[in-house]
Order: sequence, then structure tokens, then C-alpha cells
Amino acid sequence: QLQASGGGLVQTGGSLRLSCAASGKIYSVNGMGWYRQAPGNQREFVGSITAGGRTKYVDSIKDRFTISRDNAKNTVFLQMNSLKPEDTAVYYCNAVIYTSFFDGDDYWGQGTQVTVSS
Repeated sequence: QLQASGGGLVQTGGSLRLSCAASGKIYSVNGMGWYRQAPGNQREFVGSITAGGRTKYVDSIKDRFTISRDNAKNTVFLQMNSLKPEDTAVYYCNAVIYTSFFDGDDYWGQGTQVTVSS
């Protein structure tokens, strides 16, 4: 249901743009967001965006990362600038997808690796 892409290897200070597209039987997509998990750490919240475009971010990435979405394509983006080695992690997208007016569930993408070299 969710397919993430755009990860890779980048040097400190570089940029990457992640994408995550929802597909399949979709009635509507509510909140979408990104989480990340570094080796040995728990998965942590990065940021989210409502269907109306309201965003929320974890403090550690504010002013460096920007979340946006294309509602027509059911796709969420994460623009990451000024990347630091501590941003290295597997990034997961998340979305609340309704397959009918009444049936909604929480979905996760497969994860995409972001590695920032020092």
C-alpha cells in the first residue's frame, strides 16, 4: 500500500528527497508522515502532515527537513537538507488510509536507507 523511495548515500551537508506513494484501494488518505530508525535505536517520529497541509516536526530536524504532499497522487515527500551523520537511519513512511468511508487503518512503507557520510 505504501512504497517509499529516494534514499541513498550523501555527504554531510547534502540533500535528499524521499517520496512515498500510497496505492491500491483508496477512498481517502488522512495523515501521512515519516519515522526513522537508526541501528540500535527505537523508531522515532520525524514529521507528519495532515490532509489539509498542517505539519509537525521533531525538534532535531526543524529548519532542515520539510514535509509536503500531493493529495491528487496520494504521495508524501520529505525534503532533507543540511544532512548530518546523525540523520543516518532507515526512513519509514506512514499513512492512515481509508479503503471505504468507514474502514481506515495505519499503513507503513518498507523503509528506505539514508546514509550520511562525515
